[in-house]
Amino acid sequence: MLNRTDIVLLLKGSTNWFIFALKYFKNKRLSMKKNLLLLGLLALPSLTFSQNPYRGYSPSTTEAQARTENTFLESVDFSRFKTHLKNITEHPHIAGTPANEKVRDYLFEVSNTAGWKAELYPYDVYLPTGPGESAVEIVQPIRQPLNQQEYVLKEDPFSAHPDLLKAWNAYSGSGDVIAEVVYVNYGTKADFEKLEELGISVKGKIVIARYGGNFRGYKAKFAEQYGAVALLIYTDPWDSGYSRGLVYPEGTFYNESAIQRGSLMTENFTGDPLTPFEPALPVDGKKKIKRLDPAETSLHQIPVTPIPYGSAKEIMQLMTGKAVPSGWQGGLPFTYRLEGGDDLKVRVMVEQKQEITRIYNVIATLEGAEYPDEWIILGCHYDAWAFGATDPNSGTAMLLSLTETLGEMAKNGIRPKRSILIGHWDAEEQGVIGSTEWVEQMKEQLGAKAIAYMNFDMGVAGTNFGASASPSLKEVLVAASKAVQYPGADMTVFEKWAGSNKEPGIGNLGGGSDHIAFYMHVGIPSLSGGTGGPTLYHTNYDSFHFYEKFVDPTFTMGGMVEQMAGMMALRIANADVIPYDVERYATDLKMHFETAEKMVSAYDQEFSGFKKSQDAIQKLQESSTRFASTLASSLQNKMLSSEQAQRVNQQMIQLEKSFLDEKGMYFGQWYQSLYASTDPFSGYASWILPGIRYEAEQQSSDKLQEWDQRYAAAISDLSLKIERLIEEL
Repeated sequence: MLNRTDIVLLLKGSTNWFIFALKYFKNKRLSMKKNLLLLGLLALPSLTFSQNPYRGYSPSTTEAQARTENTFLESVDFSRFKTHLKNITEHPHIAGTPANEKVRDYLFEVSNTAGWKAELYPYDVYLPTGPGESAVEIVQPIRQPLNQQEYVLKEDPFSAHPDLLKAWNAYSGSGDVIAEVVYVNYGTKADFEKLEELGISVKGKIVIARYGGNFRGYKAKFAEQYGAVALLIYTDPWDSGYSRGLVYPEGTFYNESAIQRGSLMTENFTGDPLTPFEPALPVDGKKKIKRLDPAETSLHQIPVTPIPYGSAKEIMQLMTGKAVPSGWQGGLPFTYRLEGGDDLKVRVMVEQKQEITRIYNVIATLEGAEYPDEWIILGCHYDAWAFGATDPNSGTAMLLSLTETLGEMAKNGIRPKRSILIGHWDAEEQGVIGSTEWVEQMKEQLGAKAIAYMNFDMGVAGTNFGASASPSLKEVLVAASKAVQYPGADMTVFEKWAGSNKEPGIGNLGGGSDHIAFYMHVGIPSLSGGTGGPTLYHTNYDSFHFYEKFVDPTFTMGGMVEQMAGMMALRIANADVIPYDVERYATDLKMHFETAEKMVSAYDQEFSGFKKSQDAIQKLQESSTRFASTLASSLQNKMLSSEQAQRVNQQMIQLEKSFLDEKGMYFGQWYQSLYASTDPFSGYASWILPGIRYEAEQQSSDKLQEWDQRYAAAISDLSLKIERLIEEL
């Protein structure tokens, strides 16, 4: 039987090489995974065989890497995902509770047993660990207490768990108010402005908003800003309920008792609200951290609590004001009204205790065999609002299985060249706290050692693969998807993901999860990926029962995502030169600046463009193309010594840092990446070129010249770093 080297020699120079390869593998009794991997090595028709499709690898290391990847793919035990998911979602486990500490101990034990070095990183952060006391009731014209917790269902044994809690929003203010009500649609900035335009005041009123449109914390922020005394939030059946399809337990949409929980924190930074820019180290530790007084924060003062649409219906059907504007009508069976009128009074009471609470990150390290001080980091949080089967622990279970797979390979002598770290983050649900505190604590080391961060929050929450990534990691993401088989189908993940398109859509990283501090605060190239599908998001019904019945009954997606995650980690870990797609920076920047110029031109007719930045992008494109060509030639011709490669890699780690600016954003200095940030008005969306975007959203031209200069300086710095890399080669 021909080996891979024989095949390459046979096909070298052949115009029909790919057809030959297909026929060859078809006639040989090789596994599908081997076929895909070997074809992946050959399947770039635009390249000759003197070129190497493995970016950052020489011909000899390409051969070794192909064997390593093949071994990895065949080593993944698809059954382990189900085992881990079942174990860690047995009980509700909110951050700061004993139940979550049991999950922590499980993560620690599995990692150590697999041969990784597991460490605990404790932090003392300011948060609530439960709903405290709360009540919602109609006071007038009738007295009617309203439901605040999911029904117990005979079809779902998990729904009767004694530790399940009523719904709550973390960082609600405390208070007890009785007032009239106003419906505010999704509670966005535009919605409150529309009410003001219509002459509807929310001052002194309880406002009712439906989930969607923005981060729930901004609903509270705008409600408080406009003078409301309390906020109720519900999921409308139009958005996820009977208007969309069958409801749980018969289907996957919210029933009339299902309630989305979630944090409300809207500080102008991410992490513990009392320690911006500093890690919330234990108060009894050697290093003392200065903490803000809670009164110095921007935490909300009004009581806020979520309710099911069954309870919202009881209030809203009694409202008698004007009918809502177009687009504000939801799925409840009556005309929605803006005001409840004088005769409708509702009581909202929340008494929520917030205090310094100990949380723990679990960091597992598989030390690299050659470059232990160069890190590839993967992560997912492990705290949940209840059981957390899809969110987040599908990602947790996948990473545990990956830990075992890579650990077993290391025991058998196949250890990655660079270190691979897996972070299990605590208190993400309350405000992306655990990962942020670790990044703030490890900022100096991360700046020198971290090559990439990959986030897998809700990593295996369905059967549809998708991902978002920074420019330099998009290629390695796509490459992995071409090497992994999609379960139950004669196609790769890439083919399933791309569908009828030539390339799959790769999103831009926004807010809402643990990549934020890595990418937007300290400038580490990052990605977030996994499979999506039906979810009873942040409800008590997000259990193993729901997962097994609706999300992935075959339990094959966990192994597939593990293969994707492992392939990306190994491809980066073993490369001679870090396989960043450096050319992608200029490609993406050109597109994003064109978009930004269109946004500004829409309101400023005298705007002439970001000329300095565009000139800098052109130079970046030239230097990055030259670098890619020079590097490929050096690797192909074995002209790069190990000492040179080391120096190149250390410089490459600094490329993304060109976009860091200590001055940060005008909406929050903590957000120091000029390239990307969370949307400060919605909390979830991705803002590319956030400095410019903030100006455009306010239809302001005051700082556009400043931003053109700041962006041009960052892009020029990136070009200069690339030019230095070329000199090194």
